[in-house]
Amino acid sequence: MPGRRTAAGAVVTVRGGGLPRADAVGGPAGGRAAVPLWWVWLAAWPVTAVFALSNAATPLYVLWQDELGFSGTTLTVVFASYIVGLLASLLCCGVLSDRFGRRPVLLPALGLALAACLMFATAHHVAVLIVARLFTGLAVGAAVSAGMAAVTDVAGPDRRRLGALLASSAMVFGAGLGPLLSGVLSETLPAPTVTVFVVEAALLGTAALVVWRMPVPVSAPAPAPVRHASAKPAGGGDRDRDGDRVVWVRMPGVPRGSGWHLALGVAVFGPGIVATSFVLSLGPSLLTGLLDSDSRIVPGALAFSMFLASTCVQFAVQRRSRHAILVGGAASIVLGMVTLVVAVHTSAVWALVAAAVLAGAGQGMGQLGGLSLLASGVPPHRLAEANAAFSVGGYAPAGVLAVGAGYLTDAVGLTGAATTFGVTLATAAGLGGALVLTRRSREGRGGPAPR
Repeated sequence: MPGRRTAAGAVVTVRGGGLPRADAVGGPAGGRAAVPLWWVWLAAWPVTAVFALSNAATPLYVLWQDELGFSGTTLTVVFASYIVGLLASLLCCGVLSDRFGRRPVLLPALGLALAACLMFATAHHVAVLIVARLFTGLAVGAAVSAGMAAVTDVAGPDRRRLGALLASSAMVFGAGLGPLLSGVLSETLPAPTVTVFVVEAALLGTAALVVWRMPVPVSAPAPAPVRHASAKPAGGGDRDRDGDRVVWVRMPGVPRGSGWHLALGVAVFGPGIVATSFVLSLGPSLLTGLLDSDSRIVPGALAFSMFLASTCVQFAVQRRSRHAILVGGAASIVLGMVTLVVAVHTSAVWALVAAAVLAGAGQGMGQLGGLSLLASGVPPHRLAEANAAFSVGGYAPAGVLAVGAGYLTDAVGLTGAATTFGVTLATAAGLGGALVLTRRSREGRGGPAPR
């Protein structure tokens, strides 16, 4: 096959009629010609499609409970299996993607997502739902590490901020699109637990085609293990480009010197993702009581409104400094949780909707600010792992919330549990915003802070 070598030493091969495909050794190739802007937008579609699946089942659990007869405690296990799969995926997908490329990680992940759709559509036992949620978590873990890094790779070094914006927006838009589609389809078409996942499988199929043709660099096979300058520890391993030993399953992290970028992002994104998860879990119960309606469209619309706010606010603030975006996110989360407490004490629908919008905006700004900091300070060959570390910082506490909220609600009631969690999250977000301001002030005294 004909090829040419770029200034960075990467061999670029062109398949008939297609876009150039870079086969760069060890990660994204430098010196590539910029791909068309529409490819940067299209590269975000697989992230959207996978995240649509992540919440698509939420409006349908009441149907499965009636059909399969499982308890609320069992439903907690179904939710928790998603977090288990997500965290397990984050422990390895970032490292594997940085070493072997985005496509070899994303295509199997999309295969797992399609298998999850099949299981959801044919589930006749709660164990099938548990496995389907586990597969969904594994696919989402790959999307937040390899998928979001792929968007930045396609954008290229001159459009890294745009890449971070589109990757972040694709994630939250998909998270909102899933429950809205599920609610509407399940109320308007027959066989709701089948129809929803047939449509979702079609979306995932188009995402697989995008990944297959996406002009991302493909890494060469990992080199043979090498020794440290000091004595080699038992077990072997590879070195990455920072000289660190590569362990394929590990807690993801960032290169030396990027720790503060990760810490500042997680300080705001963590409370943000927990806040939106809290509203997602609490919203249907509150709406059912406030509106005296069991419609599946209304909770789906609330979730969509929350994540639509998260998407729109990121485009609105994209030109602000990263630190300002993070502080704005922290302030929005605080206001959102205060408004949520007002909603549960006054039974006001407007307050619940406002809380959802504010929580979504806060998560969106925390996510954009954090991802932008990582994209600006982490080299491309470590970016997927850095994205995975960022996600662990947000999703791990959200997983604890899923279990804790159920137990606390049983112990003190819905109003007491919502008040406790709302105050706790508002405090955490406030401390996160204060940390960003303190760090910004210190960097200002030592020289210009990075934007």
